[in-house]
Amino acid sequence: MIYPEKCIGCSSCELACSFQHTGEFRPTKSRISAIRWPKMGVSVPLTCLQCEDPSCMKVCMVGAITKDKETGLVSINQEKCIGCRLCTAACPFGNINYDPEEAIVFKCDLCDGEPQCVEFCPNNAIEYREATDALLQRKKKVSAKFAEILEEVR
Repeated sequence: MIYPEKCIGCSSCELACSFQHTGEFRPTKSRISAIRWPKMGVSVPLTCLQCEDPSCMKVCMVGAITKDKETGLVSINQEKCIGCRLCTAACPFGNINYDPEEAIVFKCDLCDGEPQCVEFCPNNAIEYREATDALLQRKKKVSAKFAEILEEVR
């Protein structure tokens, strides 16, 4: 769960994520991004939403992207991935990234159930909780609020 109203744009989530996955503090290697609109005083942490019907998975020609039916985790099999980047274009939220140094795409993998972005967020703007109907409704409200913010920025 993401709570945009709590995000202060500090980048702790990005740094924790990049360090967890690469051993370096490099936000460009992070699987989460804090999008900032300083003039409005708004920051929103964005990461893979583990979509119910993932567009990225639909366009993957080699079947490298799958969704676990039990957990809902959408994951990328790096050994199958050919680096075509169709998934990066298909994600409506821009939550799949490409690493030109390694020629791979990457996205949130929930840190095997212990997301570091959650652990290091000083304002609790990110939570990792089991999906329930109430949380899914909250997720939809947050998405609608984020859409409003985007409209105001435009």
